[in-house]
Amino acid sequence: MFAKEIIDLRSDTVTKPTEEMLEAIRHAELGDDVFEEDATVNKLERIAAETMGKEAALLVTSGTQANLISLMTNANRGDLIILESQSHIYWYEVGGISAIAGLLPWPLKSLTGSLDPEEVEAAIRPQNIHFPKPSLLCLENTHNRHGGTIITPNQIKAVSAVAHKNNLKVYLDGARIFNAAVALNVNLKEFTKHVDNLMFCLSKGLCCPVGSLLVGNQEFIRRARKLRKILGGGMRQAGIIAAPGIVALESMIERLKEDHLNARHLAEGISKIDGIRVNLSRVQTNMVYFSIEGLALTADQFISKLKENNILALALSENRIRMVTHKGIERKHVEKTITTIETISH
Repeated sequence: MFAKEIIDLRSDTVTKPTEEMLEAIRHAELGDDVFEEDATVNKLERIAAETMGKEAALLVTSGTQANLISLMTNANRGDLIILESQSHIYWYEVGGISAIAGLLPWPLKSLTGSLDPEEVEAAIRPQNIHFPKPSLLCLENTHNRHGGTIITPNQIKAVSAVAHKNNLKVYLDGARIFNAAVALNVNLKEFTKHVDNLMFCLSKGLCCPVGSLLVGNQEFIRRARKLRKILGGGMRQAGIIAAPGIVALESMIERLKEDHLNARHLAEGISKIDGIRVNLSRVQTNMVYFSIEGLALTADQFISKLKENNILALALSENRIRMVTHKGIERKHVEKTITTIETISH
């Protein structure tokens, strides 16, 4: 008896490594990365730095670890950090910004994830004995909780200019920055040239099993490497992680277009169903957020009915659902999902 096919739309983190990646792992040249002697890691870090237009890079275990290391590298304990109120750092990283980095997050609201330069300017407090020192502005691109929306290079330039004028560093949580670049058909360096440092994930749409890269100048990476060690992230023969990362950066980026087309098709299809509400203007990359408040179902009930039909999605609130397209989700899976939602909505 054959197992039923599962259509897993919970996240692009569920992607599996390709055969080429598995072969690269088998044949990777390995060494001790704490001694900076793993040739495969060193190669990946060189490629990452060159791709992003920065001096150096550092392989870390996850995007959350990358963000925490960057917070600790860019700022000192007690400093104030400005970020968007729905950002991943603020919502989904277990409060590490305060619990471990000892920083005060100062969240600002936005409509689509892109901060207003004037509001950033207003949030930067003057030097005063009563106030924490503002040290860092954090951006997120694409923006997860706003539906995979893109912060354009011009928007990054404008808000970074305000931060730099006030002596703040600018850090970009670029977990899905490749999605942004592919969607706009813009070189990655247009997104990165106005920020001081950034990270990107290998383990989402690029299909690697694990890992993220921190990218910045030589001094930033030198300090980040030591903080990675403090946080337990000093890996040894890490070439087995780096090898699929090299494959990803060489061959997996352009295929993200397929994910974006599938997300758009899914969004347009379910937007026609009574009781479903989709803001199509926010479906810019591989994420589809939608409301089911017009249905006589809670999000948990809706998710359960999908699961009965071998479709997995995430409930974000009582009536809000997220679906994410990725490698392994084909047009036929999108069509089945649309049809299934139409059926359970009536």
